[in-house]
Amino acid sequence: MYRAIARNKRNTVFIVLVFLLIIGGLGWLASVIYNNTTIVVITVAVAIAYALFQYFAASRQAIMSSGAVQIQKADNPRLWRIVENLSITTGTPMPAVYIVNDPAPNAFATGRDPQHASVAATTGLLDIMTDAELEGVMAHELGHVRNYDIRVSMIVFGLVVAVGFIADMFLRFAFFGGGRSNNNGGGGGGNPVVLILGLVAMLVAPLVAGLVQAAVSRQREYLADATGALTTRHPDALASALEKLQAYGRPMQKQSSSMSHMWIADPLKPGMLTRLFSTHPPIVDRVARLEKIGGEF
Repeated sequence: MYRAIARNKRNTVFIVLVFLLIIGGLGWLASVIYNNTTIVVITVAVAIAYALFQYFAASRQAIMSSGAVQIQKADNPRLWRIVENLSITTGTPMPAVYIVNDPAPNAFATGRDPQHASVAATTGLLDIMTDAELEGVMAHELGHVRNYDIRVSMIVFGLVVAVGFIADMFLRFAFFGGGRSNNNGGGGGGNPVVLILGLVAMLVAPLVAGLVQAAVSRQREYLADATGALTTRHPDALASALEKLQAYGRPMQKQSSSMSHMWIADPLKPGMLTRLFSTHPPIVDRVARLEKIGGEF
C-alpha cells in the first residue's frame, strides 16, 4: 500500500523533471537560432505570472463552472456526515461541501491546500452510491487535498503554459522576421537546417507537453485512489464505486475541458483519438490496483 503511494509520488516527480527538460531544450534552441534569450525569459515570466493567478483563482473558477451549490449539514446530512467523519479520521480541516445538480455520477475536489479545500458531489452520484461507496469516493477526493494535488496540477499547468508561449513566440519570430534579423549576426538564424529542426521541435513540444500533463493527472488519480483506500481501509468499496461510475457514467451537463482533470471520472467521455491525452487512467486499471491493495491489508 505504502509502496504504491511512494511509487506514484516518484513518477510525478519524474514527469515534472521531463517538463523542465522540455522547457530547457526549447530555451536552448531559441538561444542558438536567435542568439537572444530575452524571448525565453519573457515568456517564462508571463507563464509563471499566469500560473500564480490561476493558483489562487482556480478553485473559485471550478466551483462556478460546475454550477456547484454549497450546502450545510441540514441540507444533506448523509453527505455532510461522511465528509465530516473522514476529516476527523485524517485530521484534515473540514472542507466546504458542495452539491452539483447533475444526473451524471461524479465528484471533484479543489483547493490549493487543506485549509482552502472544497469537495463536491453530483446528485447522480448520491443517488446510486451506497454509504460505503460514497465514503470511498469522498476519501478519494480528500486524498487529492491531502496530497496537495491541486498545487502539483498548477505547477504542471504553469509549465504547459511556458512551453506553449515559447513555442508560439518562436514560430512568430521565425515567420515574421526573426530568422532574417540574424542573417548578419551569425547564430542559428542563418542555418536553414537548424531553423527547420527548431521549428519541428516547437511544433512537437506542445503535443509532448499535453501528453506529460495528462500523465501527471493520471498518476495523481492513482495516488488519490491509494490514499482513499488507506483512509477507509475498504478499497473494495472504492473499486465498486468506480465500477458504478463506469456503468452509469455519462457526459456532464456543464462540461469544461479546463477542469475535466478534477473529476473522479472523466466528464467528457473522450473518443479513441483523444484517449492518449486523457487525464484519467482506465477505470479497469484503477479497480485492478485497488484489488491488489486490498490483498495487502
